Amino acid sequence: MNILIIGPSWVGDMVMAQTLFTCLKQRHGDDCMIDVLAPDWSRPILERMPEVRSALSFPLGHGALELATRRRIGRSLAGQYDQAILLPNSLKSALVPFFADIPLRTGWRGEMRYGLLNDVRKLDKDAYPLMIERFMALAYEPGTELPKPYPRPSLQIDPASRDAALAHFGLERDRPVLALCPGAEFGEAKRWPSEYYAAVAEARIRQGWQVWLFGSKNDHAVAEQIRGRLIPGLREESTNLCGDTSLAQAIDLLSCADAVVSNDSGLMHVAAALNRPLVAVYGSTSPGFTPPLADQVEMVRLGLDCSPCFDRTCRFGHYNCLRDLAPAQVDAALDRLVGDLLPDPQDS
Repeated sequence: MNILIIGPSWVGDMVMAQTLFTCLKQRHGDDCMIDVLAPDWSRPILERMPEVRSALSFPLGHGALELATRRRIGRSLAGQYDQAILLPNSLKSALVPFFADIPLRTGWRGEMRYGLLNDVRKLDKDAYPLMIERFMALAYEPGTELPKPYPRPSLQIDPASRDAALAHFGLERDRPVLALCPGAEFGEAKRWPSEYYAAVAEARIRQGWQVWLFGSKNDHAVAEQIRGRLIPGLREESTNLCGDTSLAQAIDLLSCADAVVSNDSGLMHVAAALNRPLVAVYGSTSPGFTPPLADQVEMVRLGLDCSPCFDRTCRFGHYNCLRDLAPAQVDAALDRLVGDLLPDPQDS
């Protein structure tokens, strides 16, 4: 059984898609070969999933139609697959499997994809409130009860690759590492204030920790704002990696963290898939739809009447779902997860 997955366009969604891959392996056995057609940026994630045979490069950006290119890619894949499963709901995502003439083309109805798909599912949001449930359901016949407990994403780390990343950035693991992920690619309504991240960083540095900041180049300035709020002597215990690492390096380095504090973001899901102790900060979004899937997780949110709104920016302009969420709440969550990893000097 050869299956082609049309992958999603966001880091977090790609991590959560591993639950589908696991279900396919459970249903069809080890002879089930899974290839994922996805943007090149996703390759470091897919390469760390043992269920995936191959990550196939999809050269088009999010939103681009490029009909001729999609036809060419589809025809190049003809005769290789028994089934295609589509995770995006867009019409254009259904074109490559259609042009490849894959016998069974499965997906949610989405943008009226009748004709392009021949196994069209109608989504019952009440039956499948979680995104992973919507992914997993596509592995089975309609109406099949999903297996429990649900599988969890789990990214595999190569120690040699991790050590190379540490050496490249001159990082040491001689003290506990607090990883901060202040990015919010989706929009400002997901971004916990930088001064609050700085307060959490300062508290841990004073306890003997070091702080590594992760994110894309778009997050570099915010990470510098966080570092800038630390006084000299403490600032040197923090390292801004935003925009300097590849995604592969970020995953490997994040696996070294003793604790992670993150907005609801792709890196939050990466940290969960690495089973790092994680404090997930929610504002405009809800853990009821895309919770981090791991054992050691504290989800911190206020649950105001106006949230979750799922907006990119606050329609009222106040961002109170995040501004009123004090650093002390995140500090307390960290304490519940990891306490103080350093020995008390008075005990020595």
